[in-house]
Amino acid sequence: MNNNHTKLTYYGRGVDVELVQQMGESVCRIVIKPTLPRLGGARGSGARLSHVHRPSGGVLRTMTTRTGLLRAGLALWDGASWSVAAMALVFARYTLTLARPETQFVVQYVVAAVVLQIVIGLITKLYRGRHGIASFEESALLALITLGIGLALGIFSAFFAVPGYPRVVTFTVPLAALVLMAAGRFLFRTVSRSTQHHEGGEPVLVYGAGNAGQQLGRLLAYDPDAPYEVVGYIDDDPAKSNLHVQGAKVLGKRGDMVSIARAHGINKIIVAIPTADRTFMREISELADEAGLETLVMPSTKDLVSGRVGLGDLHQLNVTDLLGRAQIKTNLGEIADYLSGRVVLVTGAGGSIGSELARQLHRFGPKELVMLDRDESGLHGTQLSIYNQGLLDTPNMVLCDIRDVEALDKVFADHRPDVVFHAAALKHLPMLEQYPLEGWKTNTIGTLNVLRASEKYGVQRLVNISTDKAADATSVLGKTKRLAEELTAFYAGKTGRTWLSVRFGNVLGSRGSMLHTFTRQIEQGGPVTVTHPEITRYFMTIPEACELTIQAGAIGQPADVLVLDMGEPVRILDVAKDLIKRSGKDIRIIFTGLRPNEKMHEVLFSDDEDRTPTTHEMISRVNVPALDPELLETVDGSDPESLSRLTHQRNAKEAARMAEEQAHSGLDGINLERPRS
Repeated sequence: MNNNHTKLTYYGRGVDVELVQQMGESVCRIVIKPTLPRLGGARGSGARLSHVHRPSGGVLRTMTTRTGLLRAGLALWDGASWSVAAMALVFARYTLTLARPETQFVVQYVVAAVVLQIVIGLITKLYRGRHGIASFEESALLALITLGIGLALGIFSAFFAVPGYPRVVTFTVPLAALVLMAAGRFLFRTVSRSTQHHEGGEPVLVYGAGNAGQQLGRLLAYDPDAPYEVVGYIDDDPAKSNLHVQGAKVLGKRGDMVSIARAHGINKIIVAIPTADRTFMREISELADEAGLETLVMPSTKDLVSGRVGLGDLHQLNVTDLLGRAQIKTNLGEIADYLSGRVVLVTGAGGSIGSELARQLHRFGPKELVMLDRDESGLHGTQLSIYNQGLLDTPNMVLCDIRDVEALDKVFADHRPDVVFHAAALKHLPMLEQYPLEGWKTNTIGTLNVLRASEKYGVQRLVNISTDKAADATSVLGKTKRLAEELTAFYAGKTGRTWLSVRFGNVLGSRGSMLHTFTRQIEQGGPVTVTHPEITRYFMTIPEACELTIQAGAIGQPADVLVLDMGEPVRILDVAKDLIKRSGKDIRIIFTGLRPNEKMHEVLFSDDEDRTPTTHEMISRVNVPALDPELLETVDGSDPESLSRLTHQRNAKEAARMAEEQAHSGLDGINLERPRS
C-alpha cells in the first residue's frame, strides 16, 4: 500500500467491498468476483464491476462524475505541461526568433508528445485510477512514461527533424514537463490534505509511528467522520523522534507516555504495533492503567491482510492481547509442499482446534478438504466459516465417530486422504476423571482406529494433536493422550511414514475454556470460580497453535513428538482479576480447590524426555516409546491405574504425588466454596 491509498475489504458471498482512501476522496469500490470455490472443482472466472460513492450516502453517479473529471483534469494537465515546457524553453533560448520550419517542428513535437502521453496513460491506467494521486507508484509510472516519450521523440528527431531544429526541445522539454506534472500533483495533494483534515474527534495518542501507525493517522486525518483525532505519537525508536504524520508529531518514548497523556488531557491510547508480543502488551497495559488511559489496539500481524489497517480493526485491549500475540514465522513453501493439491482430512473438524485447522488448511489449496466430526452442529459452523454456506450436503462434510471402525474405514476408502490432522478428542479433565472409559474409547482407541485406517489407505503424513497433560500424565485425559502419542510413534516406525504428534497447552477461546467460563460468570454477576490462588497454565491463541501445528507437520520426522513454545505460564487468578477489572463490575472470586489429579503447574516435557531443537525456534522435539497396540488388550480402560501401566513415564507417580500435595498447600485462611448449582 502506498501512503495515499488505503483499502479495507469486506469479504462476503461472492462480493468484496473495498473502501479506498485516495487523496481526499473516500471511494467505495464494489467488486463482484467468485470468492467461494466449488468443492472439488476449479474456481470459475469472475467479472469485476466497480462503482463508487460517498461513504456518507451520496449518489453513485455524482461520485463517478467527480472521479472522471479529476482523472480527465490530470490528463489535460499533463498535456498542458508539455506545451508550457516547450514554449517556456523556446522563449528563454530563442526569444521567439525561430524560423517557420523550426517552429512547425516544435509544434509537431508537442502535439506528438501530448497524444502519446494521453494514449499511453490510458493504456497503463495512469488516468484510470491505477494508483493514488502523487503516490510513489504513480510518480514512478509517470516518470517512466514521460521520459520514455522524450527518448523516443529525441531519437526520431535526430533522424527526421529539419536542419537547425532547436535541440533544447528534445533534450530539456521532457524533464521540464515532468517537473510541471509532478508539481501539479503535489499541489493537489497539499490542497486535499488541508481541506480534508479531520477536526473535532476525541483526542488520542498513538503508540507506534511505524507503517501501521502512519496508515492509521492518515485514515483518521482523511475521514471527516472519524471518532478520533491524533494529538501525537509515542515511539521508542530514536530515528522517529522528529517524525510528523499528518501534522501530529512523535512526542516522546514509552517512559513519557503518562506525562504526555496528562499534559494533553488524553483519555485513550491506540497501540498501532501489529508485531507487539504479549510481554510488550502487558507493559503498555500497566502504563496505561497508571495514566488512567483506555487502551485500543490493532490486531496482530497475522490478523492483518497485506498491511491494510482501518478503524474497524481497532478493539479494546483484552485478555487475548495480553496472553496471545505470539509472533509466528512460518515457511509457506514447506507447508504448501505437503498440502497443496492433496486430499487432506481433519478429524474433530467441528471443534475449536479442528475447525481452525480446517480454515487455515483451506488457504493452501488442497485438492479436497475432508472435515469429519460426530457433532453435526460443529460441522455446520466450520463449513459456514470457510465456504460461507452451511448446507452440509457435500461429500467433504462427514458425520462420523472415530470410535466406529466400519464407518471410519468407509470414509478413508471413499476419500483416500494423503494427509490427516487428527484433532478429535475428549478434553475436559474433570469429566474424564468421572468417566475414564469414555476418554479411553475416544482418545486412545479412537486414535488407534484412525492410525489403522491411515495405514490401510496409504496416508503419507499424519499429525496427531496432543496436549501438555500427556507430559508426566496424572489425569485420565493426560494418560489417554499419552497413549495416543505412543501409538502414533509405533505406526510411524511400522510404516516409515511421516506420522507425528504435536503437543501444546491451553488455548484461548476454545469451547468450555477458562476464558469463556470467566466471561459468562462475570456477565451473570459472579462469582468467578478459580480452583487455586497459585494455579498456572500455558496459553496460546487457537490460530497461533494451529499455525504452528501446520508448520510442525512440514518439519517433523516419523515418530516425533513436537512441542510448541507456549511462552511463560500465567497465573489464572491474575487473568480472572484482569477480566473483572475490565468489566467495571464488583465481582467476587471464590476458590473451589484443585480437582482430582489436576496439576497446580502443567509441564510441556516429561521428566524423562530429552528436548532437542528443530529448524523452527518455537518448536522442540522429544521422542516417546512406541506402544504396540496389542498391549492395549492387557488393560482396563475404565481403570486409571491400569492405564498408567502402559504410559512409559518414570516420573508419573511422583508427579501425581506432588499434585496431591500442592492441592492442599497455599490455602491458609482461604475457605473453599462450591458455587450454587
